Amino acid sequence: MKEIKYTITDPIGIHARPAGLLVKQAKSFASKITVMKGDKSTEMKKLLGLMQLGAKQGDELSIRIEGEDEEAAAAAIEAFLKANL
Repeated sequence: MKEIKYTITDPIGIHARPAGLLVKQAKSFASKITVMKGDKSTEMKKLLGLMQLGAKQGDELSIRIEGEDEEAAAAAIEAFLKANL
């Protein structure tokens, strides 16, 4: 299991365009990817769940990745977050 902590830097937070791209990226991996913000959590492969987290600038996300390709998934997700959110 891999875990990533990331603080949202985008002034708008997680919004539709990057959320859609993030879901698409997550779906390219077999691993289960769970995103948590405070007491809320969802699978990263579900766009509606990701949007319902309501992550704003300054919010910290915890991302847990479990599965056969978790190393590659963690690297790709972390790179995406730094580049887009």
